[in-house]
Amino acid sequence: ALVRGKLSKQNRVTLGALVVLDVHSRDVLSKLVRDNVTSDTDFQWLSQMRYYWEEGNVMTRMINSQLAYGYEYLGNSSRLVITPLTDRCYRTLFGALHLHLGGAPEGPAGTGKTESVKALGGLFGRQVLVFNCDEGIDVKSMGRIFIGLVKCGAWGCFDEF
Repeated sequence: ALVRGKLSKQNRVTLGALVVLDVHSRDVLSKLVRDNVTSDTDFQWLSQMRYYWEEGNVMTRMINSQLAYGYEYLGNSSRLVITPLTDRCYRTLFGALHLHLGGAPEGPAGTGKTESVKALGGLFGRQVLVFNCDEGIDVKSMGRIFIGLVKCGAWGCFDEF
């Protein structure tokens, strides 16, 4: 009844995000129970995004990778629906970031690559700035973009690169 009632735009976005997170959590928990996961060393558990409070800081972990949480307030926004493919993308990018590398998701246009990178940044508490690259971007422009990213600590996502 709450969803069908009159809601402000902000409350509707918040409720939508909570529903997406709850459905994903339900699916993950169902799979953990179905696969009889009983140890915190089982791969099915380790492959989930986890948050730990350690020595006054939040650490994010997935498999054998860990990154410090960024604490960037990103506002109230809708959430990306998390599919098994999204989870796989997160695992791959998280591992690369742990090794101080980047990532280059590949696939057909309109399949959610940019949105997945932005959503992953949000899970880390990091701002992600998206730059649409075309033939007009030169070395000088790229240099200015990199300087800005370093100064503000944001991630850069270069679309159509």
